[in-house]
Amino acid sequence: VQLQAFGGGLVQAGDSLRLSCAASGRTIVNSAMGWFRQAPGKEREFVAAKNWGGGITYYADSVKGRFTMSRNNAENTVYLQMNSLKPEDTALYYCAGARGRVIISNIRNRTAYHYWGQGTQVTVSS
Repeated sequence: VQLQAFGGGLVQAGDSLRLSCAASGRTIVNSAMGWFRQAPGKEREFVAAKNWGGGITYYADSVKGRFTMSRNNAENTVYLQMNSLKPEDTALYYCAGARGRVIISNIRNRTAYHYWGQGTQVTVSS
């Protein structure tokens, strides 16, 4: 599976952005998909994830209520709608995919994912 993330950019605090992650090579219809981010000098951290085919979407506390993860089955694409952006949201954002479903206790763990996109930069100015 190849994942390509795009949609990042430079915005001001309070603005919105929508990231997209297009998957090719196989369908992601039965796979867990996630978004992670990494700021300079920091560890890559969980943002959002979901086991597609049912279940809820999980979010990091820092983005809950502002970010929404969704998908388009026909286009084999997942999205991350980011509203009310803050300077602390500045990071390189990665989409990730697993080979199948991921147990809930592990869904926030980056080691549960086998496929990674190249990352798209989001910079939020104050």
